[in-house]
Amino acid sequence: MPAFDNLFANLDLNASAECMTPLLQGRALRVERIVSTGQSTAPDTWYDQAQPEWVVLLSGAACLEFADGTRHDLNPGDYCLIPAHCRHRVAWTAPRVASVWLAIHYEA
Repeated sequence: MPAFDNLFANLDLNASAECMTPLLQGRALRVERIVSTGQSTAPDTWYDQAQPEWVVLLSGAACLEFADGTRHDLNPGDYCLIPAHCRHRVAWTAPRVASVWLAIHYEA
């Protein structure tokens, strides 16, 4: 039987931390929904992931920052392919609204 759900269901706009919900997982693939409501990565903290990540912002607004100093503002529909071991962080997300991301981690 097919499983149905909605990426915009059950959004907690008052959450103190980002909410990461696994949607699909396989041997070489992980898909997750991330909901941000004003959170950012802690200062001087960087994500450095072993797998590439493709991420799309579905709602809200956000900014990704990379270790080389570049920053990219994201609006709904904007997506980014982050190579493995490309150090990055979330500089900011829009406060008091749900910034909903879809992130796909995969084996290259």
